[in-house]
Amino acid sequence: MMTVRAVNTCYLLRSGSPPPLSSFCCRFNHFSSLDLSRGYGLQLRLRFPALRGELVNFGHGGVRSCCFHSLLESAMAELASYGRRRRVPAVAVKLTSSGELLDDKPGSQTLVEGLLLEFKKDSDRLLLAVAQKPDGKKNWMVYDQNGVTSSIRPQQITYIVPGVEKFDQTEISSFIQKAEDNLDPSLLEFAWVELLENNKSVTAEELAEMIFGSAEPLECYCAHLLLTRDNLYFTVRENKGSRFVYVPRTTEQVDEFMRKNLAKEAADRELNEFLQLLKSAKAMPSHAKPPKSSWMIEEKFQSKIQSIEAYAIDEFTSEDQKKTAGEILKAMGMTKTSSSAVNLLIAIGYFPVHVNLDLLKLNIRTDHSEEMNLAAENMLSECPDPDHFERQDLTHLKVYAIDVDEADELDDALSATKLQDGRIRVWIHVADATRYVQPGSFLDREAMRRATSVFLPTATYPMFPEKLAMQGMSLKQGEICNAVTVSVVLTPDGWLFLLLTILLCWCTSIAEYSVDNSIIKPTYMLTYESASELLNLNLEEEVELRILSEAAALRLRWRRQQGAVDTQNIETRIKVVNPDDPEPSINLYVENQADHAMRLVTEMMVLCGEVIATFGSQNNIPLPYRGQPQSNIDVSAFAHLPEGPVRTAAIIKILRAAEIDFRKPIRHGILGLPGYVQFTSPIRRYLDLLAHYQVKAFLRGDSPPFSAGQLEGAAASVGFQASAWVSTGSGIGDEVRVKVEEARPREDYISLKEAL
Repeated sequence: MMTVRAVNTCYLLRSGSPPPLSSFCCRFNHFSSLDLSRGYGLQLRLRFPALRGELVNFGHGGVRSCCFHSLLESAMAELASYGRRRRVPAVAVKLTSSGELLDDKPGSQTLVEGLLLEFKKDSDRLLLAVAQKPDGKKNWMVYDQNGVTSSIRPQQITYIVPGVEKFDQTEISSFIQKAEDNLDPSLLEFAWVELLENNKSVTAEELAEMIFGSAEPLECYCAHLLLTRDNLYFTVRENKGSRFVYVPRTTEQVDEFMRKNLAKEAADRELNEFLQLLKSAKAMPSHAKPPKSSWMIEEKFQSKIQSIEAYAIDEFTSEDQKKTAGEILKAMGMTKTSSSAVNLLIAIGYFPVHVNLDLLKLNIRTDHSEEMNLAAENMLSECPDPDHFERQDLTHLKVYAIDVDEADELDDALSATKLQDGRIRVWIHVADATRYVQPGSFLDREAMRRATSVFLPTATYPMFPEKLAMQGMSLKQGEICNAVTVSVVLTPDGWLFLLLTILLCWCTSIAEYSVDNSIIKPTYMLTYESASELLNLNLEEEVELRILSEAAALRLRWRRQQGAVDTQNIETRIKVVNPDDPEPSINLYVENQADHAMRLVTEMMVLCGEVIATFGSQNNIPLPYRGQPQSNIDVSAFAHLPEGPVRTAAIIKILRAAEIDFRKPIRHGILGLPGYVQFTSPIRRYLDLLAHYQVKAFLRGDSPPFSAGQLEGAAASVGFQASAWVSTGSGIGDEVRVKVEEARPREDYISLKEAL
């Protein structure tokens, strides 16, 4: 199939392989030799033998169509002959490695003042300059097109314009402009066809004769520019100093390069369109910026915005993605850094102003798919309770659910009473999440991928869909709720049972326990603050809360006797009310874990974990048994430190790492327990949910769904430390007030200043 390409005002038809010149059919508007240095017009009267004496006039207005055997070959010969008659002989030159200028004839001449040359300023720029004078043994001082005088090395010279002596440096810009005005890359195709047909190479000077009919300075420089800027027809075979020899590419190579060039042109158009969208979005006010979803509609834009996002979090799927993002940042006038990518995405509204990059880096899911939400709704409306007939009715108990004030998922609640013999019975009620989720189900697999609910100052991202977690699983005040209840009877003060345990070699203050499916009706939903107030009021009608506090005190004393290390601390909790605002409201809460209500809840959760570990051990149930090797800690050695955060931090620093065993309990030295299993947060921790699967199966009389080898666990902790120079305080434990002077969370940087 023939392909057509416009070449100046000549239409050239070319097939997929080089055809004989006789197959060309051309329509000429004009095709004349160009004297670019003087700009004169020509009326050529050429006679072609192949046309049997017919005279063809090539003028500025003449139009004539013809087919011929060798029209192009004859035209080129005539043009070359005309050029030889008109031109002033030029000397083609090159440099030696020592900086000398040589011509192609015997003998040589040194690089002299006034020569016009092109040199490489840096990796991206080529400049035209006039040689001024030597600078040392090899270097030369030159005056370039920008009016700058500098010293260059011979190796920087890429071309010396032939036939020039004493060039006026003030004319450099005019010379360049003339060359640029008369460049026509399509002329290269004529030369390529002839050179490919004859299997010949070409220099810039030879190409000037072919396409311009002259090798004068300006024509040579134009030919040089055409060759160096060409990425289609020619390639460099060799260079001789500052002279390059070019060879024509094969037809197949040209076709391949053409395909690549067309693809690149399309990609460039697409990139420019995307850049315009970025600039437009960047200029919009905050309330008018396009939503994040709008960047995902078209695939061609989706891949580009995702490449910038990958650059922002330094998580690339390929080098092409990294390259694309770098090109976009550069085109937007920004540095190729992750912070620049973040700033760009914020500027266009794709990222919120206070974006949390860790959510992206850790690939934390912040929403649930439509499929998962639909599955959750189906479970709420259709799922029967497999344990309906086996549940104990504990709705007669007064039930306290105590948590932080903004808690959405309520996993646990407490009840207590005193038996006639003076012993205390407590019930730890844990939300029965497995009422709606079964091992291996779609909801279970999604929960396993998430591993935990994520609680941040700006938002909470639940492990389960919100509707299922809030309406189905969570405990709710005044409503009938499904639970797994751990019932425990404690000895009055622990001393009598301690004597028995020594004889039995079994360390526990638990007199008896049971684990059952149940239904409860929570009476109170209390914050820690309100629970503490009730305890301080010592109201007679809230005697159950007072009994729970008493049980917690007994448990804490007993655990300390077993070697438990008290790591209660002062903790801060931050809540951002309007995180999307540029200036959000930030609330800071300080929580003392030694507070009566917090200590009460903590001790009951620890007690539940000990009971489940004992239950699992006695019934050979694989569970995620948590432990911490007992360290030889003499707590009295830290008595000189102030009680609280300072002493706790010093103790924690020397503790050994925690461990998990899935076959049998291991001692938890820090808690002072023979075994421990996290069980009280199945809505927000997948590890707790696994423990529920195992225990619930046993209660039904079924085999555990997971073997020890199949159980998986994960744990993570986040900490922060900072230091600052202060003028007061010389010892550990001295209190010093500091304030945050500057914070750049994306760079893990914070600056503290003493508050005087």
